[in-house]
Amino acid sequence: MRKLLLQIVVLSPVILTFCWMNPKSAIALEVDRQTNAPTPTNVSQSADIAPSSWAFQALLSLAKRYSCPIVAPVGTTLGDRPLKRSEFAVSLNSCLVNVDRAIAAGTPKVGPEDLAIVQRLQTEFAPELATLRGRVDALEARSGELEQNRNPPLSEPNSVPLPAPSPQTAPQRVRLNLDNRAPNNLTGQDLLRTRNFGGINQPVTPLPSPTTTALPAQTQQFDREGYNRIYDNPYQRASNNPLSTFGIDVDTASYSNVRRFINSGVMPPKDAVRLEELINYFTYDYPQPKGDRPFSINTEVANAPWNPQHKLVHIGLQGKSISTKNLPPNNLVFLIDVSGSMNSPDKLPLVKASLKYLVSELRAKDSVTIVVYAGAAGLVLPPTPGNQKEKILDSIDKLEAGGSTAGGAGIQLAYKVAKDNFIKQGNNRVILATDGDFNVGVSSDGELVRMIEEKREQGVFLSVLGFGTGNLQDAKMEQLADKGNGNYAYIDSLLEAKKVLVTQMGGTLFTIAKDVKIQVEFNPAKVQAYRLVGYENRVLQNQDFNDDKKDAGELGAGHSVTAIYEIIPVGVASDVKLPEVDPLKYQPNPATASTSQTDELMQVKLRYKNPNETVSQLITQSVIDKPVKLENASANFRFAAAVAAFGMVLRDSEYKGAASFDQVLKLASQAKGEDKEGYRAEFIRLVENCKTLVAKIGVK
Repeated sequence: MRKLLLQIVVLSPVILTFCWMNPKSAIALEVDRQTNAPTPTNVSQSADIAPSSWAFQALLSLAKRYSCPIVAPVGTTLGDRPLKRSEFAVSLNSCLVNVDRAIAAGTPKVGPEDLAIVQRLQTEFAPELATLRGRVDALEARSGELEQNRNPPLSEPNSVPLPAPSPQTAPQRVRLNLDNRAPNNLTGQDLLRTRNFGGINQPVTPLPSPTTTALPAQTQQFDREGYNRIYDNPYQRASNNPLSTFGIDVDTASYSNVRRFINSGVMPPKDAVRLEELINYFTYDYPQPKGDRPFSINTEVANAPWNPQHKLVHIGLQGKSISTKNLPPNNLVFLIDVSGSMNSPDKLPLVKASLKYLVSELRAKDSVTIVVYAGAAGLVLPPTPGNQKEKILDSIDKLEAGGSTAGGAGIQLAYKVAKDNFIKQGNNRVILATDGDFNVGVSSDGELVRMIEEKREQGVFLSVLGFGTGNLQDAKMEQLADKGNGNYAYIDSLLEAKKVLVTQMGGTLFTIAKDVKIQVEFNPAKVQAYRLVGYENRVLQNQDFNDDKKDAGELGAGHSVTAIYEIIPVGVASDVKLPEVDPLKYQPNPATASTSQTDELMQVKLRYKNPNETVSQLITQSVIDKPVKLENASANFRFAAAVAAFGMVLRDSEYKGAASFDQVLKLASQAKGEDKEGYRAEFIRLVENCKTLVAKIGVK
């Protein structure tokens, strides 16, 4: 019996390859069984993929450019008959592997046209790919069980502290699990399992069937994830509370995290949907700032799509763009979580591949250090010039996962190294890559926050990159980045890593303005009531606006920030229930002659500090009330409104009005614009997927 088990373990890669490449395998038949669908109405629902269809031709073009093995069914020639969706998925997945390898290797070069094709194919064949990978996961899991029985791990495998190599020696292999398996890399079966392209995090479980009505069972794989409770900002009467104050937020993690849920066949938790992060995931066509200002201010007013009686006020900030070669020198400390919870293809292997993107952009004047933490914290790579790329990449390649999570000790060591190698007039930053699980050492939020606040005052900032599924501690990671004067992004794919760490490198790494606050004063003669859309955890007390000791958000080079207010004009009999406040006896009538005769809707004030200064500067700008219909508003305005509406529908907000997926699709499609990177087109497909998902699982 033992001999038979050994044979199965040895042959398991061969079995997996056969199942992957043979369209008539048991896995493909299982895909057929689980993906029976009603009569199709488009390509994404079609039972058969015709040789003349765009999908078939797109797959052939990818196969030719990236040498993908496309296999015809037994007894046929490729192209002489339609392929079943399961057959098509098998070939598509094998081709995605080659494209993924090309992205990681940089050759052949993967152009934006091919990325758009990959994104669309993955989106429209998500159920079949999910079922296929689910079968592979099950087979791999069984193989792993057999291997473990054959070669059980040593006792107390995680009790050995991390090695700390000296600067004179090459980095040692960091092994915390003490077994004989090769390190995790984004190759082979791991690639087949994660399949994260263009921000589309494909699931390992199939989409629920149309008969499924209960959602809780769908969310079990995410039940250890942590999110802070969000309460929608309520309406305020301008006559009683004319001031609204908040700190900006450039984080984008919520959008890519929501995308991960939807493309995994699960509706995101309401508290995972932070509207401002959905809106700010996208770039908007704002003008560059003029003069010495680090950012431009742009405002626009038009009707609200979900309630035409209301108006939206759009406030957009555009940070000054700086060429990568002109950025100040970087003192970067990669703080990498290599604990046991990171031992998953969508965690540490994706972390390693993501950091390689950043390494490719580093210059000789930049310095890189690698610190890791698990059962203990250790220095893997001492400060190394950015042009010594092979040395840096070799250290990244040798990382492996295992052990508990001494996150606090890791952060302490990372900050110490950053401070010891501090660059004056440079960018000194710790980049934390983790699923957010801190459970050994300095673990309480209070201790971590106090330490991070102390270090930011010394000029060392903290950015956080979140990874993985099932254990994502979103609330903690957002808080750490906020207190560390950095930004928080969730990486669900290599393309998302490239967006955050390459395309937006300046904004991610270099702060051009810190403690940026916005205070709006509404004219009660024009505005009956208002509410800030999103930014619930960024709201400040009105007196905080003039307090330079009060922390607020940071703006990076080239970053844009968008905020939206929904207002109810004076004289509108809105169906929204407003707060009941008795008339004030001793205050003058707010609708005085001076306010009622002006065309000003509100005044926008901004405070910010230059990165190395402690005294803020003030900018003031008035917003004129101009009657503009929604259809005449800019593409910036309409697309941002569509994203806000999508978030309110996902949250089932009491203020969503007439917002629906159909309305979002129409508005976003009309405002897509040039869309060079394809992110807006991806958003439209995401909304379509969400609409289909909601119909299948019966969520209202």
